[in-house]
Amino acid sequence: MYVSARSDYALRAMLAVAATGRGDGELVKAASLAEVQEIPLSFLQGILLDLRRAGLLFSHRGTEGGYALTRPPDEITVGDVLRAVGGSLTTVRGLPAERADYHGVAAGLTEVWLAVHGAIATVVDSTTLADLLTRDPTGRAPTAT
Repeated sequence: MYVSARSDYALRAMLAVAATGRGDGELVKAASLAEVQEIPLSFLQGILLDLRRAGLLFSHRGTEGGYALTRPPDEITVGDVLRAVGGSLTTVRGLPAERADYHGVAAGLTEVWLAVHGAIATVVDSTTLADLLTRDPTGRAPTAT
């Protein structure tokens, strides 16, 4: 799996929107997201458009406008975001892993790439934005007290 800048920026933007809104529908401006997350604004605008088209973000225009999540953070997975901006989670020579086709001695590679794809999907589809927001700044899950 290759994590592109686009995918990384999309996840960072979604986490920032989720952290700001926290379910109360507060709108976050693209310029604010770009500044706080150190993402080029012009690049971020295209990402936000993809996330909106995928139904993950709601946008409102105007001086009081901005972006908010369409669902609570515990209902949006890392996989949802990655697919919205990058398509397939795993690629082989630029094609989705499902389309990798081999013959002869290399025929078993298709099975390996599909297993890799499945393992990645399991992780990203079971990790929500809320899961990531509850981790401490070092990236560890909080410990029970």
